[in-house]
Amino acid sequence: MTAPVRRSRPQLRRARRAAGGLFVASLVATALGAETAASSADTHRGITQRVASVSTVPSKDAVLSHRTIGRSVRGHPIRAYEMGSRRAAKTVVLIGAMHGNETEGATVISAMMAGRPIKGVHIWAVRRDNPDGVLANHRRNAHGVDLNRNFPTKWKKLTGNYYSGPRPGSEPETRALMRFLDRIDPAYVVTMHSPLHGIDVYGAKDRPFARRLARKMRLPVQSFDCGGVCHGTLTQWFNRHHDGACVTVEFGASPSSRYLHVGAPRGLMRALGGHF
Repeated sequence: MTAPVRRSRPQLRRARRAAGGLFVASLVATALGAETAASSADTHRGITQRVASVSTVPSKDAVLSHRTIGRSVRGHPIRAYEMGSRRAAKTVVLIGAMHGNETEGATVISAMMAGRPIKGVHIWAVRRDNPDGVLANHRRNAHGVDLNRNFPTKWKKLTGNYYSGPRPGSEPETRALMRFLDRIDPAYVVTMHSPLHGIDVYGAKDRPFARRLARKMRLPVQSFDCGGVCHGTLTQWFNRHHDGACVTVEFGASPSSRYLHVGAPRGLMRALGGHF
């Protein structure tokens, strides 16, 4: 047996301090590891919830058909889903997530697609006109263009957060939506955004319809001038080139899940003259 090594008192004190330091470091590392793991889990849950809100499996009862109307900069499909009654007097197009960090409209559309059959109105719904932006949680598309400033009506060269692109209609997402709306030529287009909280009547083509949307969806009537950068928007383009009317819905900063899944779809249907 090897004889134990004898240490002087100063050596023992230094050894105890070193052991204590290692123990504290171990505790700190464990805590930091747990915090990092929790943060990572939170981030993962957030991404999962975000993707789920715009990737709900359509109900065979609610969705009649779907078609790919174009592809994003990065090649993701842009799909339109058909719901309701093809014999209805009105056809309506719903647009969600034109800005990738505003997915409330996509959640409302997903709830409608996963629910009961819609009656009394014919609907085409585009959950994600900007799939690249949704996946990146970014307002603009993969070229850094604000799609709601890229339409060729009142287009103006804008920079920064509202970068309007190198020219009107430069983006594949914009062109896909224009082609689709030209083909469908709906009576109404409802494009959904956030977080300004209200139904926009700024330059509204059909104020009675906008006010009906506000009443049924329990949102205030507002007049949004975009802070002077309302150029090249979907609403401006559609209202000039089509007989129908386009209205912008702005949800608040943090609408409840119940409102997005139940209250908003019901109110939207009532405003459109349809029901579940």
